[in-house]
Amino acid sequence: MTDTLYASTTDTPAGPLTVVAGPDGAVRAAGFTAEVEPLLTLVHPDLRGPVRTRPELGPVSDAVRRYLDGDLAAIDEVPVAQRTGGVFLPHAWQVLRGVKAGEPVTYTGFAELAGRPAAIRAAAAACARNAVALFVPCHRVVRTDGGLGGYRWGLEVKKWLLGHERR
Repeated sequence: MTDTLYASTTDTPAGPLTVVAGPDGAVRAAGFTAEVEPLLTLVHPDLRGPVRTRPELGPVSDAVRRYLDGDLAAIDEVPVAQRTGGVFLPHAWQVLRGVKAGEPVTYTGFAELAGRPAAIRAAAAACARNAVALFVPCHRVVRTDGGLGGYRWGLEVKKWLLGHERR
């Protein structure tokens, strides 16, 4: 039986943030878009299901509001559910959750934190394949030269998030 997923969109200064969660409250997808469909394509097929829209997602929506209000650690304990066939990506995503707000790391530093210092491209791929933006904070990874690098939801969103977290 396929789980019913629940989606909610919150207005933020960086644009709409849509979160898709399972019935257990674990975030399965999140991104700076008002559209649910593009988010579902990021979710592993085993974690997909029919989606119902709700005005809010209880503790998840509460954590987003607190984060936006300045409690930058509010998103840290929100459960997430991502899946892939490999070993490195889930590990890298867990490592990303330990990167603190206001303390961005470089792609090289992220690879080192993940235990594979030579795997800079793999670290970048972990950011690119992250389905739960904000909760697994790939926006906190920047280029060695201080440039923003890439971000699925746009560099303006990444710039806003990093600025919000420098407070």
